[in-house]
Formats: sequence, C-alpha cells, structure tokens
Amino acid sequence: QVQLVEFGGGLVQAGGSLRLSCAASGSIFSISTMGWFRQASGKQRELVATITSGGSANYAASVKDRFTISRDNAKNTVYLQMNSLKPEDTAVYYCYADVLSGGSRSYRGYWGQGTQVTVSS
Repeated sequence: QVQLVEFGGGLVQAGGSLRLSCAASGSIFSISTMGWFRQASGKQRELVATITSGGSANYAASVKDRFTISRDNAKNTVYLQMNSLKPEDTAVYYCYADVLSGGSRSYRGYWGQGTQVTVSS
C-alpha cells in the first residue's frame, strides 16, 4: 500500500505565503509525476501544478508566477510554495502521485487526504 500525507495548510491573509509538503510512503518502487490539485467549495477539483521525476513543472495559469512546485526524489516528497496568496486560492489542496508499487507492473495514481488552505481578504 501507498500513503500520501500532506502538511502545511492553514489560514493566511491575502498577500501572504504558505508552503505545502506531501510525503509518499509504503511499498514504492518508483514515482513518476507528482502534483497538487485543489477543490474549492462547490467547485470541481482542478490542477494546480505537476512535476515530473526529472523536474519539469507545469502550472495552472491562475497560479503561474505565484506558486512553485518542487520535489525531493530521495524523500518521495513534493512541495508547493505559495506566494502572493489571494482569497480565490482558498480550497482543499490534494497531493497526487503516480506510483509504481513493489510487485506491480504499471503506475497507479494515489491521492492524499487533503489539507485546507484559507486566504482571508
């Protein structure tokens, strides 16, 4: 089994910063893409940013130039540095990872439990 655990959510004023982290653990042979998604109340889950094992990053237009995704492959951990936060960034943020587990023949997607980020105006 594979578990993803997120840390770092909370309440921050507009213009402030937060850093999220997500650690994958369990029977892991390899992780390809890792990323962050978010879901605001009453809305669909949307992509925030993804990063490949080689470090290539992709961002949603709404967060580009404000958020930075990074990862530590040795620790199976992905980070999201969020700067210049806006009230519209308020959402539950979910970590995602494509994992090749020990004994498996293909990658499978796993999700974290989510962490709340609230940005006050």
